Amino acid sequence: MTDPLDLAGRVVDLVRQVAGPGAEAEVGTEYAELALTRFANSFIHQNMADAGTTVRLRLHLDGRTASGASTVVTAEGLRDLVERTVSAARHCPPDPGWPGLNRPATVDEDGNWDEATATAGPEQRAERVREFVETAGGLEAAGYCRTGHRSGAFANTAGHTAHGRHTEAAMDGIARCGGADGVARLASFRLADLAGGVLGARASVKARAGVAPVELPPGRYEVVLEPTAVADLLQNLSTWGFNGKAYNEQRSFAVPGTEQFDRSVTLVDDALAGPALPFDAEGTARTPVALVEHGVTRTVAHDRRTAAEAGASSTGHAVPGGAAVGAVPLHLGFVPAPSPNGLARAGEVSGPVVDADTAALVAEVRRGLLVTDVWYTRVLDPRSLVVTGLTRNGVWLIEDGEVAAAVQNFRFTQSYPQALAPGAVLGIGRHTALQSHTFSSAWWSALPLRLASWNFTGGASG
Repeated sequence: MTDPLDLAGRVVDLVRQVAGPGAEAEVGTEYAELALTRFANSFIHQNMADAGTTVRLRLHLDGRTASGASTVVTAEGLRDLVERTVSAARHCPPDPGWPGLNRPATVDEDGNWDEATATAGPEQRAERVREFVETAGGLEAAGYCRTGHRSGAFANTAGHTAHGRHTEAAMDGIARCGGADGVARLASFRLADLAGGVLGARASVKARAGVAPVELPPGRYEVVLEPTAVADLLQNLSTWGFNGKAYNEQRSFAVPGTEQFDRSVTLVDDALAGPALPFDAEGTARTPVALVEHGVTRTVAHDRRTAAEAGASSTGHAVPGGAAVGAVPLHLGFVPAPSPNGLARAGEVSGPVVDADTAALVAEVRRGLLVTDVWYTRVLDPRSLVVTGLTRNGVWLIEDGEVAAAVQNFRFTQSYPQALAPGAVLGIGRHTALQSHTFSSAWWSALPLRLASWNFTGGASG
């Protein structure tokens, strides 16, 4: 493995040789070892692993900007990357919005690292799969367990450098019973935090409780959303709402200084609460950023370009390709409720309700729906963040604080900010569950929510 910081420095030196002293350049390097154990029909059917280094170069030359990337880190490969990026820059249109480079500054070199996770092999992942399958109690099970670690570095021609590392682990599985699926997901920077037996038991309980669902008419229902569903809210709020580019272009719902959410809602993007490098794609240190405090939108995420346009400062949210996609907070999460607030005891958790936080919220609902998961979500109106999608992996009718029946899947069309608006959040959990997608750099700290209204517009078939 080539040292990422040494590699970044070599590319910076090549830029000076090829493009001359007037070029401004920033280089990001990452070495990643990622491994995945997949299972289906209750058997492991695939172990796969990949290790490689990626080098990204952004270059500003004679008022023009170009980017390039390569996974070939030989001397010839690095020179080719620099030469073709320099050539591209000379053919690009002028870039009057170039924000300049980060000046030398101190960056915390510690990410979340767990040696046992970094060295985990297929045997350790298989043990969690075995536990999941066994506690599924004979139901057909499928899913994956993954582990990995990343070491990254940054260097620019202004003399700024940064480096760090982190580990990551996640498990996602379903159990199937009579055509009904139950799901359990969890992520961490420690593999030891993922208890396959607990996740398998949760998935199987939900699958058994989802058999023979009834059909309910579409309409607005009070809902309890579990963390697996809330993760989608966080993802879309981040991508479309708290994105500095979307905000600058007036495509975002965000209005800083305005009470846009219920007072129980505080949203903080904190990369170092989970698996992440301690700096962004421009070498800016990552620190916790409160985007919403007690219902009031405080700010949006910025990289150097969007911050310059807005007359603000970078919040450490630059991502590769940010000129096109913007500055995205990829580690957004709810701050949990501060007090017990009548939470149910663990012994009261039963049926498809698999944790005390969710049980407490369900117990307060006179009539509504418990929603485990949503998927295939698409944005219909970015400005108001109206999203359409489908429920999956379990929906249940709640009557008088108890789960009464499994319900067939719905299509919904709902403004996410409206669902969290003042007075719309009736309850919020006390414990977050880290959620992720396969080998994604996004990690969401989700918790269960009780919402006054969710707009279900039809059955899953239309």
